[in-house]
Amino acid sequence: MSDLISGDGRTHVRSGLMRESLVSKKLMAETDNKRVKRMVPDVNMIAVGGRSIMDRGREAILPLVEEIAGLKGRHKMVLGVGGGARARHTYSIGLDLGLPLGGLARIVGGVEENNRDILQFLLAPHGGVTFIKDHFQDLQLFLSNGMIPICIGQPPYHFWEPPSKEPGRLPDNGPDVGLFLMAEVIGAERMIYVKDVDGVYTEDPQNDTAEFISETTAEDLLARELPDMPIERELLRTLENARSLTEVRVINGLVPGNLSRALAGDAIGTRVYSTRRSGDSE
Repeated sequence: MSDLISGDGRTHVRSGLMRESLVSKKLMAETDNKRVKRMVPDVNMIAVGGRSIMDRGREAILPLVEEIAGLKGRHKMVLGVGGGARARHTYSIGLDLGLPLGGLARIVGGVEENNRDILQFLLAPHGGVTFIKDHFQDLQLFLSNGMIPICIGQPPYHFWEPPSKEPGRLPDNGPDVGLFLMAEVIGAERMIYVKDVDGVYTEDPQNDTAEFISETTAEDLLARELPDMPIERELLRTLENARSLTEVRVINGLVPGNLSRALAGDAIGTRVYSTRRSGDSE
């Protein structure tokens, strides 16, 4: 039997989606398959804060690098990093020049490459290797050979960065979102954000009235509309839509041993999870 079907003036390839509109709500509901294959289910995505860790220099970076090197034999890891103060400076210049949103998203990734290279140089004796998104399909090759891939966080929307949902002209999708998207695509086991605070608070943790949030849903955290957070708001929206990875953890990377504890599954920092509660992947 031929796989080509005609009769309505068009020729179709026989499939479950033939003659269907790809924006049909009915069709989208029917494609809601619970099974999603994980590419590297035993890997841990670790997001190293640009401003919170990298900008602090050797006192913050070297102990973290030493801890990561010691964890290499026990855990598969992919490291990602943000741009920190230099990214903010770049944004400031771009805004002053009147660059469009896509232009701002495009240029900040180059700044993050500086921090990526710093981590790669420091971790090179322990298998640290530069990981660019063009080599995404080589990830398992790196991991199976004992390497620690290190990448930038900025997602590759570039000129196609969606218009912001928030007031202002800064991109909604920053390094927190970019690294989460990568972790979701590869089906990572864990997503850990290494910051300079113990987790998420209701306000600046230096204030006596600040309350620590040990566990919450992404939906609830968005609804609180906190004045500031150590993670991006768009990350919370993305987390609610994820299939493979349905929770993230925010820890203080300035405390030695915290990353080791988080990778061991200890309940430290703040756990933020999706209302899905459990992944739809295998």
